[in-house]
Amino acid sequence: MTMPRQRGLTEQAADAAIDSACRLLRLPSIRNEFSDIADRAIKDQMTYRGFLAELLMAECDDRARRRSERRIKAAGFPREKSLRSFDFDANPNIDPATIHTLASCEWIKKSQPLCLIGDSGTGKSHMLIALGTEAAMKGYRFRYTLATKLVNELVEAADEKQLNKTIARYGRVDLLCIDELGYMELDRHGAELLFQVLTEREEKNSVAIASNESFGGWTKTFADPRLCAAIVDRLTFYGTIIETGTDSYRLASTRARAEEPVKAS
Repeated sequence: MTMPRQRGLTEQAADAAIDSACRLLRLPSIRNEFSDIADRAIKDQMTYRGFLAELLMAECDDRARRRSERRIKAAGFPREKSLRSFDFDANPNIDPATIHTLASCEWIKKSQPLCLIGDSGTGKSHMLIALGTEAAMKGYRFRYTLATKLVNELVEAADEKQLNKTIARYGRVDLLCIDELGYMELDRHGAELLFQVLTEREEKNSVAIASNESFGGWTKTFADPRLCAAIVDRLTFYGTIIETGTDSYRLASTRARAEEPVKAS
């Protein structure tokens, strides 16, 4: 399909031609923003090259944003969480400098693991989701899952002769976030399947986990001591371990809100 070209178009005709061309070339950001960018170009006395660069960068920036949104959606996060919304003052156990270093995603580039260990309400899941979101914004592929959900999926895949395919799928993403590891005891078969996923990713792609149990208590989750030791080894080798503590800041926040009316009165 070719579009007729005319010289000396009116402003209205030029706008219509640009709109049609952008639809044909699938350039939605330029189609939506070219009028504002053109007005700004006149005001700022941009060169033709400068104006073209502004248009193309607007399209590139919007495509990058949409790709990040697709990666975040595909990750399966149960809710949105960001580093900006985390209250570091509420939990002094979590060092802001360490978290912001992790947000650079250099550890993902190096295929290193991350372990967040602490009681419920101390910010583990928030950190897991927020750091995963940072990874998506920097172009990394990732997946979020609950430990029990992952194990159940692996068991079903094994029953349906799809285990290798499922393990390979979890092995391909740059970052695998496993939440609530240690909340429930896993039978030997389930633990062995989880171990296969971790082995598939070992020193090739990063794993980040959140657990309410210290490593010493993982023998309740993984009944076989040798298997437990092997899993801990894979999740800690060259990794970062952050202990989020035992005091629930969610509970503290709830209590503080409950006391506010009393103080006001």
